[in-house]
Amino acid sequence: MPWALRNMSARSTTAFLPQEVIAAKRDGRALAQEEIEHMVAGISDGTVSEGQTAAFAMAVFLRGMDMDERVALTRAMTNSGAVIDWSGAGLDGPILGKHSTGGVGDKVSLILAPILATCGAYVPKISGRGLGHTGGTLDKLDSIPGYDTAPDLATFRRVVAEAGAAIIGQTAELAPADKRLYAIRDVTATVESIPLITASILSKKLAAGLDALCMDVKFGSGAFAPTMEMATELAESIVAVGNGAGMRTSALLTDMNQVLGRTAGNALEIIETVEFLTGRARDPRLEEVTVALCAELLVLGDLVQDEAAGRLLATEKLTSGAAAECFAKMVRALGGPGDLLDRPGELLPAAPVALTVAPDHDGIVQSVDARALGIAVVALGGGRSRADQAIDHGVGLEDVAAIGEAVGADRPLALVHARDDAAAARAADAVSGAYVLAAAAPAPAAIVAKRVGPY
Repeated sequence: MPWALRNMSARSTTAFLPQEVIAAKRDGRALAQEEIEHMVAGISDGTVSEGQTAAFAMAVFLRGMDMDERVALTRAMTNSGAVIDWSGAGLDGPILGKHSTGGVGDKVSLILAPILATCGAYVPKISGRGLGHTGGTLDKLDSIPGYDTAPDLATFRRVVAEAGAAIIGQTAELAPADKRLYAIRDVTATVESIPLITASILSKKLAAGLDALCMDVKFGSGAFAPTMEMATELAESIVAVGNGAGMRTSALLTDMNQVLGRTAGNALEIIETVEFLTGRARDPRLEEVTVALCAELLVLGDLVQDEAAGRLLATEKLTSGAAAECFAKMVRALGGPGDLLDRPGELLPAAPVALTVAPDHDGIVQSVDARALGIAVVALGGGRSRADQAIDHGVGLEDVAAIGEAVGADRPLALVHARDDAAAARAADAVSGAYVLAAAAPAPAAIVAKRVGPY
């Protein structure tokens, strides 16, 4: 069997009352493993109502969970559906994964997966869509004509074995309890719960059969966690629970106080990915985050002895063109065009209006409100304010100025790609308002600020 179904709806003979579990958590009591398993099984099969699920989420949001509870919740959500078993797939390397907490212009997964695959790892990457000001990897991939982000598990397994990497979306088979619980959290103001975030992320990674995971926990104006303190708390929770659930897990805390790379918007980010992989253009900050995460995972997967060796190997595979070839192979295997590397600008959707955003005066970028730039992309149609909205893959921002960069008449803040002139003008105003200029450059900040977790 390529994957196993573990049915958590098989209950013990002890009577299970969801309201009793909700009351216990409401009153601050730590829940037993069996209580959590029963609750998750009911969420998954519908015997726990939407109102009870919302009440449970709010109780956890307000009262929290200790590490034992978080591990139990994560395992129960993992086992609510299919768990992929790679042992019979004939793979000769570790199964590695990376997850980001979300940011503006974050196309790291698209670059990292093929690099790791050419280093001897296998990367079954299950990604999400954008919501709010952050972009989603699946939305970027949906801009590639023919690319299937929702294959069946057999196809997913085959592409991982053949190409070394496959990036798809969450299927109905994987962690269905998480899918229902997250949808309810999203409309009940309980998304920002570290125990629930931890279980949501890790249940999907464990269901994908990973040997090791590295979290990219972002902090700053464009991140879910605006402060280093909040990012550290989330990273420590994920690392503790991931390792407690039997998956080698670490985290890097990375700066999201500006766009990562030079683009924000779906097709534009695919073009930047292709330019990066082929060596035609590489943003230094994007390269640093990607190589750092690759090195971390290569150590976790026992493919190299230390971080320095991991950085060297990842850089070699990038500069040799091997990672670009792997990316092209993955795209073809999942239905995309075979010549994407050669002519991305011709194959991907484009917006008809391009507007240069000039600064009000010459200066050096002191700071950027990355969240405001993300919201500007959403307003253009490149993101969603509701999960059911369609998006425009061609719109977004290109050639975005970075902190410390001199801007003026010859170097604009960004280039807006829009569907019409009015939308372009509104986005240009938003971009202008997001920048603070000064006469001197600010002190440089490390993009990888901290590491959490054991090797």
